[in-house]
Amino acid sequence: MDGRGRALDNVFVERLWRTLKYEDIYLRAYDSPTALERGLGSYIDFYNTERPHTALDQKTPAEVHWAHMPET
Repeated sequence: MDGRGRALDNVFVERLWRTLKYEDIYLRAYDSPTALERGLGSYIDFYNTERPHTALDQKTPAEVHWAHMPET
């Protein structure tokens, strides 16, 4: 870390990787890189569209994101 506040820059990414490992990778024990890639794609879709987040007042990231988009 070479600047002030740099240690905090990784907090969100570290939390995501922890969640991925404990809720998907460790439970499924993928047997090939192809299966891992497919599984992670499915989990990330689930994480963004179906899994409620405490920090987002039990909403999904997709709900929060699209709520702030102007209607066309």
